Amino acid sequence: MMRLFVAAMAFAVAAPVAHAQNAAKAAPRATAELSGVVTGAHGPEAGVWVIAETTELPTKFAKIVVTDERGRYLIPELPKANYSVWVRGYGLIDSPKVKAAAGKTLNLKAVLAPNDAAAAEYYPAIHWYSMLKVPEKSEFPGKGLPNGLPERLTSQGQWLDMVKTNGCYACHQLGNKLTRTLPKGLGPFNTSVEAWTRRVLSGQAMTQMVDRLGKMDAQRAIALFAEWSDRIAAGELPKTRPERPQGVERNVVVTLWDWGRPDAYLHDQISTDKRNPTINANGLIYGSPEDSTDFVPMLDPVRHVASEVKHPVRDAKTPTSKNDPMLPSQFWGASPPWDSQTVNHNLMFDERGRVWFTPRVRHPDNPAFCRKGSEHPSAKLFPMDRSGRHVSMYDPQTKKFALISTCFPTHHLQFAEDANQTLWLSSGGGGNEVIGWVNRKRYEETGDEEKAQGWSAFVLDTNGNGRRDDYTEPGKPADPNKDQRIAVNIYGIAVNPDDGSVWGSAINYPGAIVRFAPGANPPATALSEIYRIPFPGYSPRGMDIDRDGVVWAPLASGHLASFDRRKCKGPLNGPAATGQHCAEGWTLTPFPGPQLTNVTDSGSAEASYYTWVDQFDTVGLGRNVPFATGNANESLMAFIDGRFIQFRVPYPLGFYAKGMDGRIDDPAAGWKGRGLWTTYGSRAPMHMEGGKGTLPKVVKFQLRPDPLAR
Repeated sequence: MMRLFVAAMAFAVAAPVAHAQNAAKAAPRATAELSGVVTGAHGPEAGVWVIAETTELPTKFAKIVVTDERGRYLIPELPKANYSVWVRGYGLIDSPKVKAAAGKTLNLKAVLAPNDAAAAEYYPAIHWYSMLKVPEKSEFPGKGLPNGLPERLTSQGQWLDMVKTNGCYACHQLGNKLTRTLPKGLGPFNTSVEAWTRRVLSGQAMTQMVDRLGKMDAQRAIALFAEWSDRIAAGELPKTRPERPQGVERNVVVTLWDWGRPDAYLHDQISTDKRNPTINANGLIYGSPEDSTDFVPMLDPVRHVASEVKHPVRDAKTPTSKNDPMLPSQFWGASPPWDSQTVNHNLMFDERGRVWFTPRVRHPDNPAFCRKGSEHPSAKLFPMDRSGRHVSMYDPQTKKFALISTCFPTHHLQFAEDANQTLWLSSGGGGNEVIGWVNRKRYEETGDEEKAQGWSAFVLDTNGNGRRDDYTEPGKPADPNKDQRIAVNIYGIAVNPDDGSVWGSAINYPGAIVRFAPGANPPATALSEIYRIPFPGYSPRGMDIDRDGVVWAPLASGHLASFDRRKCKGPLNGPAATGQHCAEGWTLTPFPGPQLTNVTDSGSAEASYYTWVDQFDTVGLGRNVPFATGNANESLMAFIDGRFIQFRVPYPLGFYAKGMDGRIDDPAAGWKGRGLWTTYGSRAPMHMEGGKGTLPKVVKFQLRPDPLAR
């Protein structure tokens, strides 16, 4: 029996290392405002951004605001320093950078774009990506090679699933400057098809890119991307133009800090406990660097200090991403930039201010208690041979990690609001058809990782008797006397605070939302329900739930989906309750932005990665407001009163988030005490404006009552 709270298994780590330009600058600084008026050739410029950036703090810092209807701006709470200040906006090119100290009045001149091509350089990626011509709907189902698409491709949506959220866009943005143009550093090529073929073989993500392309017919897909690049190189421009920020969008204040490493990337970040957003007030922000490094980045947003701590493993045989196959890249040459044993994916705060992760802590082969023949309650029902990711916890007070070996694979994690402080974990994908959990109360009382963990398959109550019975396996004929196990992997995960049920998103095409009810004695009592995405929607990714139990999920079809189980009219179990039984529970709303070329169905070219619900009004728009990552719109998108509000990040170009959370630092401080936190989450930070060496950014959004509020 393994106990992690004994000294042998409590991993002490070195004190965090600060990447500061000057350690003496670590103390909080006094702040001041910067204000003025932006005018252009035709008078005041409304709805444009004023950007102030400095390198005089311990880490690079920038703050961005929007002008009001009279061109006025006010940048609040700038740390005392010297700044480069300039104007950026749609229809403009960047104004010359002006040096100014915080505390000054500074009027600025906007510069009108000399032509449409110059203006389009600042457009969000979605306007460029929408120019991609995809196979016509009439080409599906595939008629077989060599004259048609593969027969396994049954619909245009299935093809789009792989070129959007659950394929290419799952790792990085498409449509930005670097991806819409051909690579310069890989050598000469006779055709753009050759250049694109070589591009997708570059770097340590080569295997994933080849896999995704293969699923949608690599030859056809590369030809379409090449044709897209050729048209852009010949001068073709987007047919749509973005609107400048309007209404409440002009009240947004964006703050950015550099963190991480130039050869690493961030998956996401965390600032507080999702169940109580006052936890860790004004405290460090933590990041998950996934495949790129074992060094967990941290940011002190009060002192503007970026630092890091190394996440350990407990098994020297734990694999490393450094061994992933690759061809030389235009950025890193033949040297693999990524080197991570932990492949640390996702993280959450608990109520005590500790940070929980889903990392790899050992070799994937499971110990005996996970396998067939074990007396573990979960292993007796569904034995597990391998687990690619596990669980860890970092305590900022002791600066120690606890490493928890789980039999089940982990991907995303969420805490329940129950007496056991249960930690629920999704498996992500790859045939891992279970949900896992850690009974935190038992774990912390005993240190026994074996007894504290459990997992379960997803079993539908198809015989309708209200309890879990023997079940038929997936693909086998139904038995009216048995339940049915479904082969489903959940990706996003969330706990309904009302009834304790756990929900997850199944991201395969056409995809589904799954409900898991643990019952009184899981796994023996656990039952599931499945609700499949109705057309024209398909393929969810990361999802969340509000405090009324409504599930919100982004779809690869370019919709924000909500599912309200309370609207279901028919039985929720029994032989007919296998996924198509509650279409009335769904609402699909198209995301902002144009659609991909040749797509006539409802939706958008947007490929939103994740949805988060602001359950506690941490932003200022109200409780239970869903936010989706605008990965193509270069924004976070709030959905309220039937419309989207875009929280854009105009600089550096290439904003791409994979998650977010809201924190209340001071409930009495109004908008200044609240904020929405995220990070640039692209696997390719060198695709951002600035190129190779550009660091990922922590991003904080605040919402003022008006554009000039102090």
